[in-house]
Amino acid sequence: MDQTKGELDPEAERALALAGELRVVLGNLRRRLREQARPGDLTWSQMSVLGRLEREGPTTVTVLAKAEGVRPQSMGATVSVMQAAGLVVGAPDPGDGRQTVLSLTDSCREMVQANRAARVDWLFRTIRSNLSSREQEALATGVELLRRLVDARETG
Repeated sequence: MDQTKGELDPEAERALALAGELRVVLGNLRRRLREQARPGDLTWSQMSVLGRLEREGPTTVTVLAKAEGVRPQSMGATVSVMQAAGLVVGAPDPGDGRQTVLSLTDSCREMVQANRAARVDWLFRTIRSNLSSREQEALATGVELLRRLVDARETG
């Protein structure tokens, strides 16, 4: 965006203000959800990798690094800690023996699912106790709009 806020038309100013508010609200929601999880001694980046492996299935360090936006060396260090803790196991990639395919251990999968269930439960209880039926419908519309934002390609 090349224009300063004072040079924007009213519709653009509204979108800019909404973008700022949305960033803050989503950041606060993310923190509240993190409070509901019980990750033990795991970092949030480790929890992110575990969640990705649980949702998307076994994969390599290289694929994980790209998905998480980090260097493969950094992801390798993260994965090594998780392997030492018995959270992930590696097996030779059948298509490329130089690669290792990582997957969750059964106990780790249970932990990840329990943490996710705790966060969903908190959201469920909070929505039910704080929002009317009409507000819940509005929230459902908002969730769909957020999904569209996530899936949107940036335009010019």
